[in-house]
Amino acid sequence: MTETVNLFFVKLNGFVAKFSFFDLFFFTDKIKIPFVVGFLCVCAIYFTIKMGFVNVRLFKHAIDLVRGKYSSHSKTGEISHFKALTTALSATVGLGNIAGVAVAISIGGPGATFWMIVMGILGMSTKFTECTLGVMYREKRSDGRLMGGPMEYLKKGLADMGFSRIGRVLSIVFCILCIGGSFGGGAAFQVNQSLTAISLSVPFLGAHNWAYGLIMVLLVGVVIIGGIKRIALVASRVVPLMCTTYILMACYILAVFYEKIPMAFGTILQGAFAPESVYGGFFGVLVVGMQRAVFSNEAGLGSAAIAHSVAAVNHPVEEGVVALLEPFIDTVVVCTITALVIVITGAYNNPEYIDLVNQQKGAALTASAMSDAVSWFPYVLSLIVFLFAFSTIISWSYYGERCFSFVFGDGKSLIYKVLLLIIIFMGSIATSKNIMEFGDLMILGMAFPNLVGVLWLSGKVKRSLKEYQEKRLKK
Repeated sequence: MTETVNLFFVKLNGFVAKFSFFDLFFFTDKIKIPFVVGFLCVCAIYFTIKMGFVNVRLFKHAIDLVRGKYSSHSKTGEISHFKALTTALSATVGLGNIAGVAVAISIGGPGATFWMIVMGILGMSTKFTECTLGVMYREKRSDGRLMGGPMEYLKKGLADMGFSRIGRVLSIVFCILCIGGSFGGGAAFQVNQSLTAISLSVPFLGAHNWAYGLIMVLLVGVVIIGGIKRIALVASRVVPLMCTTYILMACYILAVFYEKIPMAFGTILQGAFAPESVYGGFFGVLVVGMQRAVFSNEAGLGSAAIAHSVAAVNHPVEEGVVALLEPFIDTVVVCTITALVIVITGAYNNPEYIDLVNQQKGAALTASAMSDAVSWFPYVLSLIVFLFAFSTIISWSYYGERCFSFVFGDGKSLIYKVLLLIIIFMGSIATSKNIMEFGDLMILGMAFPNLVGVLWLSGKVKRSLKEYQEKRLKK
């Protein structure tokens, strides 16, 4: 059965790659820059400049909004700023922070961390722009639920500009890719990578991987039946707990090896610009860092706009400002801490872990790095990894379900949920590399239709931001 599942993903990856990816530049036979990665980087820089460095200027205001400083009873929406933020974070702060960082360092060397951080800071502006549009163009569906995100602002926003046919096509393409992304990176990858880490502490699950898949299917099924309100409730409880616990564990290791921290930062900076870096020289490290950053914080993919679009707000920009915190928390904070642990412990180039590196079992590599510092940490990490995977799956299930409903109708969401549960089980018995490739192809592919629309509509966001600053921030 395992061979059949692996063959399925191999063939699917080849098919998707032909239609959603092509290489922009060729520097060597080994390193290629996918067009979508370069496009994400250029757009992030553009949005940062166009929005007047909103990622820096409104950072404190974003924190105040999440704290409820500007709360009002006149807001319309289904969930609070905090629940929208934690729901979106539950999709971004996950195994990309544990497994993805480890894979990036093992492939591109420590220098990949630097470019992950840079992409995270720039991505804050992208996230602001797309999530503002998500609220701006949201609508109430026939089932009484709010729906917003790229599928709505691509369809309606471009129609307002006289490009209704293009907008409709882009919205459908986005939805198809998002559905695939929820199956791949949002579900199968999470199950697969979490299993590799948990099996180190619980060998039974490693030997009976189907059992882990079945457990995850049952738990996810119970939550996603309740829709966004139940997902948001679970996320608001789980995300703060798992993030705090993981950061405390990592910080303890950093405190124990505090004298190695300057060396670790030096290694990261040197590797970021050194032409002799592990994978394809400078451009190789750059691409690996950017690719894993996007997979982790999802800035530019449009997925978070789906969650933020149902938040209770007085002004669309309000939620865009809240959303810009996500790449900072996800990439600048959590990913950097993970990277420091891996670099300080030397796990990424430890010969004992060469199999984990070759098979791209990033979660297991991070667990091994922590066990090198504190022997019992992997047991705690196993629980955290499970929570990371679980919370990411339930949030991505909402993204995929909303896109499925947009394409096939509100009454068809149950079909999507059944398909998702099947994919979750398949993820427990497929190989890590096949799952990661499929997740990358689908999730990164979402960026193209989304960013085309966001670029087209960014002028409207700019005007809305100016209006918001004049009315709200000057009070």
